[in-house]
Amino acid sequence: MVADSLTPPDPRTPHRPGDGWVECRCGHRHWGRHGAAGLLLWRPLREPGGTSGPRDPHDYAVVLQHRALWSHHGGTWGLPGGAVDPDETDVAGALREAHEEAALPPSGMAVRASHRLDHPDWSYTTVVAEAVEEIEPRVSDPESLEVAWVEGAAVRDRRLLPAFADALPALRELLGRRLVLVVDGANTMGSRPDGWWRDRAAATVRLRDELVALAADGLPAADVGLPGHTWYPHVVLVAEGRGRGAAGVRAADGVGRVDVVDAPGEGDDEIAALAGRHVREGADVVVVTADRELRGRVVGSGARVAGPSLVLG
Repeated sequence: MVADSLTPPDPRTPHRPGDGWVECRCGHRHWGRHGAAGLLLWRPLREPGGTSGPRDPHDYAVVLQHRALWSHHGGTWGLPGGAVDPDETDVAGALREAHEEAALPPSGMAVRASHRLDHPDWSYTTVVAEAVEEIEPRVSDPESLEVAWVEGAAVRDRRLLPAFADALPALRELLGRRLVLVVDGANTMGSRPDGWWRDRAAATVRLRDELVALAADGLPAADVGLPGHTWYPHVVLVAEGRGRGAAGVRAADGVGRVDVVDAPGEGDDEIAALAGRHVREGADVVVVTADRELRGRVVGSGARVAGPSLVLG
């Protein structure tokens, strides 16, 4: 996204704390005193394939906003979005704006990734989310003429906001992708001397809560070998032996989910099976473990591996 990617608020509505122009050293004027963010919501048009990686963008529909005529580049199609408030994350700002402008409920979606454009004094983040429930967008404030699901093949047929058209090739690389972290609980806990062995069940709960925070904050794309800026994983924590019994947690609507799976026997067998299943379902899978034998098994199924340092600290 670029400087003219946003709609300043209708002067008839109250301004939010983040509203205002930024005179950027890049030579352009940008809307949003603390940056801005928008939401790219997608849903599959057919069952995903069985391999990870980029898919055909025509396999997905996305929600587009037909911008009010009084706005900059009025009458073009882009994404719902706006200025981020000073106490908001980019994700929270994008979800709020999408709810205000297009009645998109955060509870019906799962945030997957983000794409970020940084200027010297301003930034714009496109938050990419998957619709996990039936969602019907509708116009819910004066900044839109229309909001609608548009199938991938028809997106380019619309008169697009120039900034959105420029960003579309990079954004399409993020459509249809899900990052799954399968965490070897025993091995990860064993990598730090915090007394985990005295109460393995409590240590599993502590690790789970750290993973919830990680899922909500996201991981840098470079750390997991994926395009974009940040990825928000579905985390699967595998517990075994006396570490079993913790419940899974969903941190907040739209972002931050951790499932806890109790291995009935050897944890390595459960981890390998889970990694293989998620790979077959088309996810990008990273297994977190320092166990050499397990790393070899999961790489053979198509997953990638990372050490415990990816998720600790």
